[in-house]
Amino acid sequence: MDRIVYDRMAQHDSTHWWYRARRDILADYLTREGQLPADARILEIGCGTGHNLPMLARFGRVDAIEIDPQARAIAGERLGRGVGASPLPALPDVPRGAYDLVAVLDVIEHVEDDVAALKAMKECLTPGGKILIAVPAHQWMWSAHDVVNHHHRRYSKASLAGAIRDAGLAPRKLGYFNSLLFPLAATARLVGRLAGRDDSDDAPPPPAVNALFETIFRLERHLVGRVPMTPGVSIIALAVPS
Repeated sequence: MDRIVYDRMAQHDSTHWWYRARRDILADYLTREGQLPADARILEIGCGTGHNLPMLARFGRVDAIEIDPQARAIAGERLGRGVGASPLPALPDVPRGAYDLVAVLDVIEHVEDDVAALKAMKECLTPGGKILIAVPAHQWMWSAHDVVNHHHRRYSKASLAGAIRDAGLAPRKLGYFNSLLFPLAATARLVGRLAGRDDSDDAPPPPAVNALFETIFRLERHLVGRVPMTPGVSIIALAVPS
């Protein structure tokens, strides 16, 4: 990712509506669907500034990987110990057969060979382990945001399921989320494209709007994984060895 993406993450990951509500959605999803042991070992790959680590720590002992040195230092402060730097797709030096959950949250779209990356993650799982995946949806929504984030693709439900299966995994509870705000996001993306205003600015909106978006997005914590969601900005899935 461009340096500015990490800088914005560090600046806004505790206040931006998207980060805050998504953490609650992911926590509820894992509580219902994860079926993790009480002493679960968890690995987050591509943890960025570590904003998800306290949430994941509710479910067990967390290790983390981040290849950007500055983001890795911030994540290490949040985790309270060192964060690894093993890159995808090979994950060298990451112990195999060690983790009950591997979390890759808006990560595999950054990897050219997503299937090889998922195969390596599968090798890191304990028997019965799972991979929690979140990715951006809809290739037609491609924008400057994807460019500065160094994305290789956005996914459809079919393409994500295909990558999971090609890696020797089976998709579980695969579906959209960030659906309630999707009409607004899609309209803004299309209008901006038609008007020639395609930028990568992801700073929070004004406080009242930020709070409103957070409230709306957080409502999905009661729905994701329980009911089929209408098309959304993102896709979530659990992948298990097939």
